[in-house]
Amino acid sequence: MAYGEAVEEFRRRKDEHFAAGRGPVSPETFRGLSYYPPDPTWVFQVELEAGPESQTAFTLDTNTGDTRTMTRFGSVTLDLPEGPQTLSVFAPLGEERPQRVFIPFRDATSGSETYAAGRYLDAPLSPGPNGLEVQVDFNLAYHPYCAYGEGWTCPLPPLENRLAGAVRAGERLTPERS
Repeated sequence: MAYGEAVEEFRRRKDEHFAAGRGPVSPETFRGLSYYPPDPTWVFQVELEAGPESQTAFTLDTNTGDTRTMTRFGSVTLDLPEGPQTLSVFAPLGEERPQRVFIPFRDATSGSETYAAGRYLDAPLSPGPNGLEVQVDFNLAYHPYCAYGEGWTCPLPPLENRLAGAVRAGERLTPERS
């Protein structure tokens, strides 16, 4: 299956999940999610950087004023159109060998084309020649559940995960919500 077809299939399954009432919206009101077209230029396979602050507890603020503590698992540096940007990546507390890392981020589309508080990525880890690698695929970026209604507590991206440029990949607001 070609890359674009695989992304479309992933999105179709997510819409089915939401339409079946297993998401944050009522199946009676769900009309499908909106996405940017798949674009393979927004996929990065990069080395996980483990600095002195890696593997330490990190407290993320949330939309409700509560906090969520996760492990700051390291960081990744991406070659974006505006230049290199470094993002912190997180894992659940106590997970020494996670299969994926959590990357909350904001970008120039936040608040106009995408949810104002930011979007999330779940990025798989794999062995690389110099340690672990992370596949950062912005085409799979998604809105947190708090984007769809109240009653959800969602971690907010830390300052270092605020990108200067626009990431026009992944989930976006529907026209009536933008």
